[in-house]
Amino acid sequence: MSLDPALRTRIESLLSEHRVVLFMKGNAQAPRCGFSAKAVGALQGVIETFHTVDVLEDGEIREGIKIFGSWPTIPQLYVDGELVGGSDIIEGMLNSGELHGLFGVAPPDRTPPAITITPKAAEAIRSAMADSGAGLELHMAIDPRFNAQFQLKPAAGGEIVSESEGIRVHFDLASAQRAKGLEIDWVEDVRGAGLAIRNPNAPAPVQPLSVQELAARVAAGDIMVIDVRPAADREFARFPHPHKVLDESTVAELEALPKDTELAFLCHHGVSSARAAEHFRGQGFRKLFNVEGGIEAWSQQIDPSVPRY
Repeated sequence: MSLDPALRTRIESLLSEHRVVLFMKGNAQAPRCGFSAKAVGALQGVIETFHTVDVLEDGEIREGIKIFGSWPTIPQLYVDGELVGGSDIIEGMLNSGELHGLFGVAPPDRTPPAITITPKAAEAIRSAMADSGAGLELHMAIDPRFNAQFQLKPAAGGEIVSESEGIRVHFDLASAQRAKGLEIDWVEDVRGAGLAIRNPNAPAPVQPLSVQELAARVAAGDIMVIDVRPAADREFARFPHPHKVLDESTVAELEALPKDTELAFLCHHGVSSARAAEHFRGQGFRKLFNVEGGIEAWSQQIDPSVPRY
């Protein structure tokens, strides 16, 4: 199948404008498939910035890039205008150190991370693996947001292996860096029983903040409020204190703030603000708050002059 000349020109322009381009589903802040998330995680473990193209937002690019590079799947990584490959190839190059060499970065630290598996957790893992097929190994992937996932699969070679209580855990290179000091326990509570993972490297969870607490923090001037509502909602019911807004024009500015900046996210009822706070947690911010009840609770409990809607 031939590629439309105008579309070919579009793709070539993208590749000439950016040294590193990842065609993916979603973007680096919010990948929309597991393979794209894996590719992003690998790249973020080696280089600070790269350009992404969301193929879900551009159907022509989505189909055209497959023809352009004779590569049938997404994601696709291009460096200096040349196709490198998809997520499995990227991951393999990361684990072998080739990805570091490609970008002129120092060879990776391959020291196995120190992990702790409690005896109860080890017993549960051994029991779960007892019925697994021959040749399968326990792998753990930790993504840039520090979400951890176990998988049983053959070792591909190049993984970094840590051991605790006789259990060997295989990590890809990026996950190994995020697993230092990891603890795996077995817990039983009212929700049931299962493995619990404690990762000291993960950013602190987003904390709830009542509107009363927000009023006190605003009065003290020791927190930055981020209003994530659409422009029309912000205009109709303005938050009556100094604040920032979150939109396409301010994302980069806000993400560049020091990671210990205390941020309180505000929306209509506290739902979309929670998602926004989790995004910034994924960016490494450590002191994040979600305003419970949002501007609706502020109007009802703090300042009735703010219109309700």
